[in-house]
Amino acid sequence: MADTPHPDEETTPGEELSEEAAALVEASDRAGLAELVQDLHESDLAELLARLDPDERIALVRLLGDNFDFTALTELEEPVRLQILSELEPQAVAAGLADLDSDDAVYILEDLDEETSEAILGELPFAMRHRLKRSLDFPEESAGRRMQTDFVAMPPFWTVGQVIDALREDEDMPETFTEIYVVDAAFRLLGTVALDRLLRTRRPVKLSEIMDDEPHTIAAGEDQEEAARVFQRYDLLSAAVVDEGNRLVGILTIDDIVDVIEEEAEEDIRALAGAGDAELSDTPFYVARTRVPWLLVNTVTVFIASLVISLFDATIEQMVALAILMPVVSALGGNAGIQAMTVTVRAISQRQIDRRNLLRVIVREVAVGVMNGLVIAVVVGAVAVVWFSNPELGGVIATAIIFNIVTAGFLGAVLPITLDKVGVDPAVASGVFVTAIVDVVGFFVFLALARWWFGLA
Repeated sequence: MADTPHPDEETTPGEELSEEAAALVEASDRAGLAELVQDLHESDLAELLARLDPDERIALVRLLGDNFDFTALTELEEPVRLQILSELEPQAVAAGLADLDSDDAVYILEDLDEETSEAILGELPFAMRHRLKRSLDFPEESAGRRMQTDFVAMPPFWTVGQVIDALREDEDMPETFTEIYVVDAAFRLLGTVALDRLLRTRRPVKLSEIMDDEPHTIAAGEDQEEAARVFQRYDLLSAAVVDEGNRLVGILTIDDIVDVIEEEAEEDIRALAGAGDAELSDTPFYVARTRVPWLLVNTVTVFIASLVISLFDATIEQMVALAILMPVVSALGGNAGIQAMTVTVRAISQRQIDRRNLLRVIVREVAVGVMNGLVIAVVVGAVAVVWFSNPELGGVIATAIIFNIVTAGFLGAVLPITLDKVGVDPAVASGVFVTAIVDVVGFFVFLALARWWFGLA
């Protein structure tokens, strides 16, 4: 049985639920588990699975049987999802996928190895197997991978009355939809009819008379990030996904796009930090492997900065205050560079930078660097004067701060743009290079200026 929490310990609802579920799993209480999870949303069920031990997860899924909602697997981190799927029989997985929307089924299948995926697909009905295979054939992170293949398509010569009757009588219609897609005999998209417009139109009117004949479409091979940008720009609830012949092959809905936006944002945040794609549930070895490449790159850049410092070792020996103030120059320049870089990378990801405003973006960051540099230089210079009772040293570090922050602003804008132009992800590579160059420039300017001004060796 699960440990009873100490009276003074506070437990969250999630912890209480997982403890109760663990106790039911240990007792093999199928009925109790089914009652426990029957009203849980798939996100809450996923949270419950994530809190359980690996063996308890498998036991829970097996005990629930047909009562387990496989949609919950789409809310789990990849390692946890794969761990569960690896322990289940292909027949059990296929039975669970059969009740899912096609996009959710594809999401679950796409991370499996080919042999396991084929075994599961082989247990599905032919029609569903064909639809899922077609989606899996599209590139990873494309609209074709994200699309749903369940939608409502009607010919243009049908009347509103015919459509409404068909929607009422056909049990295979999607459970939720917001648009009717109008297609010809070859399934080429002709237009769309919003559901509210359909319901406000008299029954004898044909779909061709009320359809929007210039609907927003997304190519099946389009990157999912570009698809999300279309939704954002035009405030769409859904959009048709078409192949090269403009044939309707699926649809994207706003709930799919929200997931895409979240994934892309998380990916960019991790990339900026050089943290790889590791999840909280990944093993220490995998996490270390994803982070070590950029740490090694950073090691090289640190030694370059150290080499610059070594050129002024005699200067530092004659004025120890320089060694004390060097981290100030480095930290302020690095932070300024990261600020400029973050804004620029976001603008690049939103496709807001082009040839017309490229120079304006760079000039703006340099101007911001000048203004921020002047303010910070006054503060740091004043502190240096009071600390070391040396007005000249205050002037030297103030000058170095201004130069370094302006340089940081320039590099924070130029480097991401340059990397993007040469095909390197600016979110991944910018941070290391901006910080390294700013450190080298900052140390060199500060120490060279001090040596010249004070006449040191």
